[in-house]
Amino acid sequence: MLIRLLDLDDDAVAEAVYRIGRAAYAVEAEIIGFDGIPALRESLTQMRAQELSWVGALSEGGEIAGFLAWAEEADGGVCVARLCVDPGWFRRGVASLLLSHALGELFPGRPAKVTTGAANAPAVGLYERLGFVRGEDFSPTPGLRIASFTRTTC
Repeated sequence: MLIRLLDLDDDAVAEAVYRIGRAAYAVEAEIIGFDGIPALRESLTQMRAQELSWVGALSEGGEIAGFLAWAEEADGGVCVARLCVDPGWFRRGVASLLLSHALGELFPGRPAKVTTGAANAPAVGLYERLGFVRGEDFSPTPGLRIASFTRTTC
């Protein structure tokens, strides 16, 4: 796998990221029993308008297997806003590779935070394995429990 920054001004890249995100969030929605995930309702234009930086994991053939998007925080930390893997690439280490690369190369030593559906065991396990500490769960809407994580050290 090759990790590289993604340019969502490129139509083909943006469309691939959009497709992968919708497919991955549909799987998460099924896992957590909640289909109101905001990314499932946004348009391609809305996704592109997000003030996020994007990095992708590309296969040897150049196919985007997954992506990570983050936002810079005012305190110097980062918020991992999206971590999605094409379902055809599940269980092959793509999410671990993306997150490890981001933590070690893109924002090394900086505090990072992320949230996921509390019932999303694969995501919860990933964040815990990579040194994130689970904070308070919260419910932004009835029927949805979100787990929050922070990582303050390398």
